[in-house]
Amino acid sequence: MIRRIILSLVALIISNAHISLPAAARQVKPASPAEAAWVEKTLASMTLDEKVGQLIIPATIGMFLSQDSDTFKQIRRDITEFHVGGYHMLGEVNTIHEPAGVALLINHLQEIAKIPLMITADFEGGVGLRYLGATRLPRAMAIGATGNPEMAFQAGRICAEEARAMGVNVNFYPVVDVNNNASNPIINIRSFGGDPELVARMARAYIRGAQSAGVMATAKHFPGHGDTSTDSHLELPSIDVDRARLNSIELPPFRAAVEEGVGGVMSAHIALPRIETEGLPATLSPKMLTGVLRGELGFQGVVFTDALGMRGIAAHYPDGEAAVRAVKAGADVLLYPPSVEQAFLAVKRAVQSREIQESRIDESVRRILLAKARLGLDKNRFADLNKLDQLLGTSEHQRIAREIIESGVTLVRDKRGVVPLKLTDEQKVLFISLVDNTEGWRDGVPGRAFLAGLVSRHARTTDVHVSDRTSPAEFALIKKLAALSDVVIVNGFIRVAAYKGSIDLSEGQVNLLRHLSTLEKPFVFVLYGSPYVIAFVPELPTYALTYEYYPAAEEAALKAVLGEIEFKGKLPVELPGFYKIGDSVVRTKAASSTR
Repeated sequence: MIRRIILSLVALIISNAHISLPAAARQVKPASPAEAAWVEKTLASMTLDEKVGQLIIPATIGMFLSQDSDTFKQIRRDITEFHVGGYHMLGEVNTIHEPAGVALLINHLQEIAKIPLMITADFEGGVGLRYLGATRLPRAMAIGATGNPEMAFQAGRICAEEARAMGVNVNFYPVVDVNNNASNPIINIRSFGGDPELVARMARAYIRGAQSAGVMATAKHFPGHGDTSTDSHLELPSIDVDRARLNSIELPPFRAAVEEGVGGVMSAHIALPRIETEGLPATLSPKMLTGVLRGELGFQGVVFTDALGMRGIAAHYPDGEAAVRAVKAGADVLLYPPSVEQAFLAVKRAVQSREIQESRIDESVRRILLAKARLGLDKNRFADLNKLDQLLGTSEHQRIAREIIESGVTLVRDKRGVVPLKLTDEQKVLFISLVDNTEGWRDGVPGRAFLAGLVSRHARTTDVHVSDRTSPAEFALIKKLAALSDVVIVNGFIRVAAYKGSIDLSEGQVNLLRHLSTLEKPFVFVLYGSPYVIAFVPELPTYALTYEYYPAAEEAALKAVLGEIEFKGKLPVELPGFYKIGDSVVRTKAASSTR
């Protein structure tokens, strides 16, 4: 009788239109009998030390390492003594490494580990952002500018195929933050855009593409890092919004990702003073990770912290304390703690003292092991080095990557109707590469690809380079060169990078752009990276965006500027005070218009 009453109540609750179970709870695929059996058998065999270790993922630079090196010896210690559950492959600012070396390293790490390792990476620009010969893909905002979810799906698929070929099985992507703050120095072009619906649609497609190819996608940075003007690598940002705003802007893309079955969610090191009233950052907040993410959104996958060494956390909480607080908040994986040993010992002591119940550790270990089983790591944890040159950077992958970046190039403004440029043999062209600073260009010398293509088409081209180090005398000379030229083309490069802290140009660079804007001659400005420069130089007569900075983006922009391909992209973000989401200038062979 009691059982019948309970069943009747459950049926009544579900049938009420105004009450529903979380969408993700209805859609998460249950573990197969084989997966469940492996998880339970493995968990039952584990010591407390091994369980605690599964929650920790340290990091190393993904590159060839001698097994006799100090770095490799430390990795071996992390795996054998602290039983870490995975390893994160970092990239270097100025270096792109050879992929076979990192695949060999990953295989050796998997050989050492008793339980298969999660191997994670940030492949936000495709595997080619980090490794030679692999496919470089556009970041999210360029994909968002295409307006086409199929482009996002293909980006996810290609990235996953190449990542898995190297032994990487978790990609910390896509960024599902809604970039609705033009001053955001760290999310910016990493976001699909400023419209929650657009971000959700593109995120769903990327997740499908990635997970269909055998890599866990990770939606980040929960509950939303888009409306900040502070880099959490440098300090703890604060988003001063109420719950209604969070529900309408920040959370919808995460809800969509969860409904799509995303395997992982990464927390954000951000404060939400009007929501998390105890002052805890989201990474350490039970209210956000357990209450909202697990409870309200129904997420059942793996919760990763963002890197615990970032100053948004590390400057406010000692290493061991941050690790314990994150686990108590609901995190499953402690990513890149400053000290693996301190994080391990702190969590272990918390369990031994019953500050954290061992059953709570078991919950996370089950999720981690199930994720590993679903990735097939229980059956094969190794990369096939003999197939790397068959799977990375294939002609099909490169073709699709070019199609994506070409489809996102956006003409926002063309007041004088000079685009596409029709250059005659007699015209003198001045080409200016303008970069935010001279340090840390991973993808080659900025402007070189555009210049090479331009010179091959138009020999009478003079080029100059402008940076934050350009002197007043050099600026004066450039202005004289511009006066003697018939056409001026400027490529502006504004990067978004961790620990950079800003997305501004120098006063001299801004003044140069303003001067060029007054000239009575064709002047085309193409911007690579952050799309918000127009706020600093509203006089610009033309404004074309690629939302990226690498050679293929330059080649796509050159083709569009010269009329070899159409400008197909639409603004995925608002340019406050100037243009709204969806705006663009249409240039076809038949007509020109603004929409």
